[in-house]
Amino acid sequence: MKKVLIVTYYWPPSGGAGVQRWLKFSKYLPELGWQPIIYTPENPEVPALDESLLKEIPNVVIELKTKIWEPYSLYKIFTKKSKNERVNAGFIQEKKSNSVLEKLAITIRGNLFIPDARKFWIKPSIRYLNHYLNNNPVDVIVSTGPPHSMHLIALAMKRKFNIPWIADFRDPWTDIDFYGQLNLTKWADKKHRKLEKKVLQTADKVITIGKTSAKDLTVKFNREYEIITNGYDEEDFPLTEPIENKDFSLVHAGAMNKDRNHPAFWDAISELIAENSKFSNLFRIKLIGKVDNVIRYEIEKRNLNSFVEFIPYLSHKDTISELYKAGLLYLPVNNTPNAKSILTGKFFEYLACKRPILSVGPVNGDIANILSETNAGTICDFNDKEKIKKSILNAFIHKNKKFTGNESISNYSRKYLTKKLANILLGI
Repeated sequence: MKKVLIVTYYWPPSGGAGVQRWLKFSKYLPELGWQPIIYTPENPEVPALDESLLKEIPNVVIELKTKIWEPYSLYKIFTKKSKNERVNAGFIQEKKSNSVLEKLAITIRGNLFIPDARKFWIKPSIRYLNHYLNNNPVDVIVSTGPPHSMHLIALAMKRKFNIPWIADFRDPWTDIDFYGQLNLTKWADKKHRKLEKKVLQTADKVITIGKTSAKDLTVKFNREYEIITNGYDEEDFPLTEPIENKDFSLVHAGAMNKDRNHPAFWDAISELIAENSKFSNLFRIKLIGKVDNVIRYEIEKRNLNSFVEFIPYLSHKDTISELYKAGLLYLPVNNTPNAKSILTGKFFEYLACKRPILSVGPVNGDIANILSETNAGTICDFNDKEKIKKSILNAFIHKNKKFTGNESISNYSRKYLTKKLANILLGI
């Protein structure tokens, strides 16, 4: 088998969206003649753990782990958080906090820890991988970010050994939705962009997750970009029929930060409850995962608490079970400058459940295009309250109806996408 070294921060037992992409690639690459060698931290600071994902790692996969030092212990002291409290991704604030301290901590993070708080793992990783690769040659190196420190580790290996290198951008670097919240100085912004460009121009191949992301990267450095979206694993979605439910539940899985808070959506629900007694008797909202306190405020303000169930982080398997029970799957897109390019991992798992999807976001973005292609649901503009109401009511009327979308959904299966990846690996 050919060997591919994958430098990734997220790996089981880490949970959440960041781990799924390369866990699933690693699951199916051996069938295509590639042995994954995973290089990952031994003790990462991750938002969630999911021990069940360990079962999905094939025996053929080699795992290399070294300890990482991250400044989050200092951050917790500085922001008066418990040492056992996990640090959330995406600027989610589940509780009210000292905004002055948080803002100062973010400013320090953006300007001193470049490209991110995992920068202190770069030099130790270079030393470790120099020794490993001298004795264990590989055919290709892959780095996946964020965190984009992973790319800088791979960049050093490329320079040292001239091994073909693929940089995978699961999310943008300087175009990510929270980049503007980092309070960067001109010097820090320039350094971020310089490092980003160095990765884009040095990697033999650059993979990104969608057409808009590829266009955005072309502006930064004009070259050809490969597109491999996120996807779903068919083995995780064995059911072909929805699970019937007396209630009508609108389900959201994953983190909900303040950029995914759309007042028109909450207004639409509030009005439907007031106008339709049959709807209000059966309607429930399930929010699975971490929820920003801004969203909790929107719910309380409209007296919707009795209709909302906040469900803490669930394992991947248990989350999928909840998706199958949904009358409608909710997909809010971040209302940020990069909204058109956003393609969250959960979107493709929503597709696999073959339950109707309601997305609130740009009607000319990548999610809108795939929803149209697959006939899997509806997208409403951020402020289109009437269309949101109509879409929710339509799903309610047809609850428990079998919903299939169309056959193009299979283009987003992990097996199909891994074949695309294998072709890129062979052609590099």
